[in-house]
Parts: sequence; structure tokens; C-alpha cells
Amino acid sequence: MVRAALAERRDGVVGLVPTMGALHAGHLSLLRAARAECDTLAMSLFVNPAQFGDSTDLNGYPRDEAHDLTLAETEGVDIVFAPGVDEIYPPGFQTWVDVTELGSILEGRSRPGHFRAVATVCLKLFTIVQPDRVYFGQKDAQQVEVIRTLIRDLALEIDVRAVPTVRDPDGLALSSRNTRLSAEERSRALALPRALAARDPGKARAFLAEHDLDVDYVEVAPFDPPVLAAAVRVGSTRLIDNVPLQGEDDR
Repeated sequence: MVRAALAERRDGVVGLVPTMGALHAGHLSLLRAARAECDTLAMSLFVNPAQFGDSTDLNGYPRDEAHDLTLAETEGVDIVFAPGVDEIYPPGFQTWVDVTELGSILEGRSRPGHFRAVATVCLKLFTIVQPDRVYFGQKDAQQVEVIRTLIRDLALEIDVRAVPTVRDPDGLALSSRNTRLSAEERSRALALPRALAARDPGKARAFLAEHDLDVDYVEVAPFDPPVLAAAVRVGSTRLIDNVPLQGEDDR
């Protein structure tokens, strides 16, 4: 159905914004960037079970499809692709895509198999939608690099657009998981962007330790641009963030 809906739109530029729903202002920035550059804007809405490490995290992921569809309409999305799990992973599914080296560091080291699932579902979305451009948030810098590598290695004719991280006024990067934070946990979570502002892994790690956050990693990642990336746990919620070390966000 998606291919049929897009068949008459192939003369123009087709943009795709892949999402797992629970849309917030960060997602809206992707939709607006794509809407400004593309003749046709498609958005996928799929909570990918394969990229969750445990069922508790998957079951607790926020979902509000009706609200997401309302926002999509408001932002001028032309086509929403909201497949069921069986459509993406039909019975007997056994083909996976693995960006081996890049997918094994940072988040990949902490969440084995995560980027295999991300790369596989994205490739399937790309195959179905056949976009000219895809849009991802810089907040998930490693994901952006994984997708760029996937596209390059498989010679896909798709342009990747990375959109800057959107933050609340207090500096916390927007994330669907932020809704899980209590008021006290959110206050503690503010140590994450403040630590990264030092743009030094040693200073950032020390700052996070001072604020009693459970640190998974704080590392400089050799992406394009290089970033200082970190992952912490605040209560039961795991948060990631990064700051570019070069370019317009460099201070």
C-alpha cells in the first residue's frame, strides 16, 4: 500500500522520517526539516521490538498513536507508514544486517544486537518506502553513523540528513524516555548535559560521579563530526546524549 501511495509521487523528492512514535519536539524538528526540503514527506511509526534489550523496556516504551497521527497531520506529513510487527518480521524472518565495527562500540557494547536491529529495520523501511532522503536526530549520533555506513556500504542512493539535537530550556535533550523520570530524577539528569558541556571526557565523568549518576560510558567517538558521547542511568531510566566537538556547536 505504501509503494502504491508513493507511485505517483516519484517525480519529486521523497523524504522519510523513521520514528518509534511518542513524538516530541525533537521529532517535529525532523519533520519540519524534511517538509522544507522534500516534495513528499513520509513518516514511519514502528516500535521495533528487536532493538530492545528486555521486555520490560519494550513494554514500558510510551505509545500514543492517535496523538502521533494528529501531530503528523499538523506537520504536513503526506504518508504515515505504521506497520505491525508481522509486516516487518513475518513468520520465518531470518535475515539481519550488521554494521559490525561501528555497531559494536558505545551503545553497541552496552546493548549487544541493538544496532543490528536498527540497521535491519531501517533497511527494510528504505526498501519499502524508497526515499531519496532520510532524517535522523544528532542526539543519536551513533545511529546516524551506523545508517550512513549502511547506505555507503550497500550503495544505496539515499541522502542522510542529521538534524541538531533539540533540548528543553534546562538543557536536557528531548527523549521519549524523559517521561519516565520523576521530578527528582529529572533534576539529577540535568548533570548529563552539563557534564558534556566541558567537552572533556575526564571532566565529564568526574562531574557525573559527583552528581551520583550511574555512568555507563563517557567517550570521544570518531564520528563526523567527532562527538563526546555519554550514557547514564537515572533511577530505572537510561539516557544518552552527546555534543559535537567540531562545527557550529563547538565553543
